[in-house]
Amino acid sequence: MDEAVNREERINDNITELIAREKNDPVASFLGMSMQELSPGYARIAMEVKPEYLNFQGLVFGGIIMALADQAFGYGCNSIYYPSVATQFNTHILAAAQTGDRLIAECRVVKSGRRVGLSEITVTNQEGKLIAKATGTSIPAGEQ
Repeated sequence: MDEAVNREERINDNITELIAREKNDPVASFLGMSMQELSPGYARIAMEVKPEYLNFQGLVFGGIIMALADQAFGYGCNSIYYPSVATQFNTHILAAAQTGDRLIAECRVVKSGRRVGLSEITVTNQEGKLIAKATGTSIPAGEQ
């Protein structure tokens, strides 16, 4: 029972720490990302697509969509084990995003172990249209 209570306290501490860090997150500030929700094993991050995010074809640069998905992944996996780092991130872009779209990335941790974690991430627009799906593998990096 003590182990379960300690784990819950550690996760609550992780979430408190991550919420505090998000206020000064350089990449989030640079890209205009904001945390909408953070709970154990779940993160929702949003951002508005700006004209500066278009590539030479006039499409939203895939790296922008991946960055949003990665941001949700980072907060989601770190909510359980902090610090954790990514060892793999795979993204499938399924539809184009448009300038002015509000993109929402949601991360759900599927498995979080002491050695490896697996998360699934979706990116949708304001209408719920699926823009991208991603998976990420993480490992705890540091004492737990």
